[in-house]
Amino acid sequence: METEFTPFASLAGGTLIGLAAVCLMYLRGRIMGATGILAGAIMPTGLADWGWRVALLAGMFVGPWVYLLVAGQFPPITVPASTTMLILGGLLVGIGVTVGSGCTSGHGVCGMARLSPRSFVATATFMAATGLTVFLLRHVWGG
Repeated sequence: METEFTPFASLAGGTLIGLAAVCLMYLRGRIMGATGILAGAIMPTGLADWGWRVALLAGMFVGPWVYLLVAGQFPPITVPASTTMLILGGLLVGIGVTVGSGCTSGHGVCGMARLSPRSFVATATFMAATGLTVFLLRHVWGG
């Protein structure tokens, strides 16, 4: 299995995620965790709370289309996994973020910036699981 590291695109993406998290904290006093935002949009507690969540999710959807307008084409993306594996992975991630009370954006970007001990533990767990998964995929199961 071969991957392409894109340092400038990764830096730009990380910068934009961090900027969005700071803006949400400054403007709404809310932590930007994508799974919590999605859950709140599906099961809202009020119209004002629902509005900013839907706006943020719409921005996530529109972002690639803005990229298309600027660059003239979508970046080439290769997903070396079957649809079944993608669905299984999505379900496992959903269980993981529910059990872990948040995802990488909530714990890794916002929680660690707020010096939350729980977020440091969660992010260390995410990183360890990622490293183990990559090791197993590349060196044990081949690729």
